[in-house]
Amino acid sequence: MSVRSWLLSCATAADSNTPPQSSSFSISDTSVNSSSSSSTPTSDTSCSTLQSNLSLQSQPSIPSLQTLPTVNNTGNVAVSQLHLASFKLPISHLAVHGPHLYVATAHEINVYDRSTYSHVASINARDSSSGAVKGIAFLNAQILTSHQDGKIRVWNLTNNQFKKVNTLPTVNDRLRRFILPKNYVNVRRHKKVLWIQHADAVTGLAVNRNSFYSVSWDRSLKIWQGSDHRCVESVKAAHEDAINAVAVSAAGIVYTGSADRRIRVWSKPAAEKRHILITTLEKHKSAVNALALNDDGSLLFSGACDRSVLVWEREDGANHMAVIGALRGHKNAILCLIYVSALLLSGSADRTVRIWRRVGDGSFNCLSVLEGHRKPVKSLVVVSDGLLNGVVSVCSGSLDGELKAWKLSFSNLNGILN
Repeated sequence: MSVRSWLLSCATAADSNTPPQSSSFSISDTSVNSSSSSSTPTSDTSCSTLQSNLSLQSQPSIPSLQTLPTVNNTGNVAVSQLHLASFKLPISHLAVHGPHLYVATAHEINVYDRSTYSHVASINARDSSSGAVKGIAFLNAQILTSHQDGKIRVWNLTNNQFKKVNTLPTVNDRLRRFILPKNYVNVRRHKKVLWIQHADAVTGLAVNRNSFYSVSWDRSLKIWQGSDHRCVESVKAAHEDAINAVAVSAAGIVYTGSADRRIRVWSKPAAEKRHILITTLEKHKSAVNALALNDDGSLLFSGACDRSVLVWEREDGANHMAVIGALRGHKNAILCLIYVSALLLSGSADRTVRIWRRVGDGSFNCLSVLEGHRKPVKSLVVVSDGLLNGVVSVCSGSLDGELKAWKLSFSNLNGILN
């Protein structure tokens, strides 16, 4: 695994000087119904001081898509913040499925009721050998978790009990292939593994229909069959360095982001038996950490250690994207991105979350900056079902183990959606 380049370029993304917090679960309202102006931080990070933050631009050759917010286009955001829990270890991933919120800390996943935030259960609490949980995804009723040990685990939920039903690659899949030498690939000078195995941490999962995709620090992209959990395809050297993120559109276009500063686009045309490389997107100046797609797959957002969120738009008749601009304002590396109901949220090593909205002319407004975390924001997830009645609920997790919930209320709902 090659993470040295990521650690060097994101040196500010993991400040571990603060001692770990004691494990607890509590709810306390720290900021109720504050106005949009009061939810905006001090002037050095304020959206309204965009012009004074030009020194933060790491890629001056890429035009900025930001416009200064006005009274008519801010959406009048009111922010309520809840402190939900403190864990002893960093929060590595957040996910929501059905009635549950999943919070990954080290090898364990704590499950909460998404409406009451009460603790329901723990997953993988006894298997510390699996290493840290890197990703969580959902395939129909099953839960997929990716781990530091290079494996993917499959869980079922029955009567509020979580049971592990598979560890991938499965024993049957291994037995089918272990005899033939052609099924092995070199991962180090003196080490070979089956091509169906990841040789390092599985850093991301994405699901599309009855297939799912995994990426790893071993630089590979693998495609799995959902029905029997078999690995059906592997791209051994999808990138030149560790892969940190994966996203897939409804049309089956796969995007991978890497520490090699590139985003690669993969597709499986009807005439092909395997996924092929469509194009390579090269605009970031440092490791790509996060990817997000809008609802119809026409926009791709990428966040990197260069402090910028790049916006890519699908070209007419093409399967790939072209960069149309950058969203700037974060002071440190972008670590996570989510898109929901015309809103883009970005979490950063600068300990803030920014809320962006695209307006009619294609530019973006920064509607609010959420402050309160004391360490880098590693993961974000939308807890509510979209932007319902002008309200969206979001959870954020940081590297000091703090879990926070944010209730964002927009008084100008039509302005947000249009």
